[in-house]
Amino acid sequence: QVQLVESGGTLVQAGGSLRLSCVVSGTIFSINFIRWYRQAPGKQRELVAAIIWGGTANYADSVKGRFTISRDNAQNTGYLQMNSLKPEDTAVYYCNVVVTRRGVVGLEGHWGQGTQVTVSS
Repeated sequence: QVQLVESGGTLVQAGGSLRLSCVVSGTIFSINFIRWYRQAPGKQRELVAAIIWGGTANYADSVKGRFTISRDNAQNTGYLQMNSLKPEDTAVYYCNVVVTRRGVVGLEGHWGQGTQVTVSS
C-alpha cells in the first residue's frame, strides 16, 4: 500500500506565495519521480513540474522562474514552492509519484487527493 497526503493549498492574493507538500508513506523502496499536476475548472489536467531521484527538475513554461519543485528523500516528501502567484494559477494541484515498492517488481504510479489553490486578483 502507498498513501499520498497533500497539503498547503489555500486562498492567497495575487503576488503571494504558497508551499505545497506531498508526503508519501507505505512499503516504499524508492520514489523515482515526483510530479505536480494541476487542473483548473473546465480544463485538462496539466503537468506543472517534475523531479527525479537525482534532483533534476523540469517545469511547464507557464511556471518557470516562479515555481520550484524539491524533494526530501529521507522524509519521502515532495514540495512545490509557488511564488509570484497569479489568478491563472488557480486550480486543484495533484501530486503524482512513481515508486518502487519493497518486494514488488516494477514501478507503480500513485496520485494524491488534490489540494485547492485559489489566487485572488
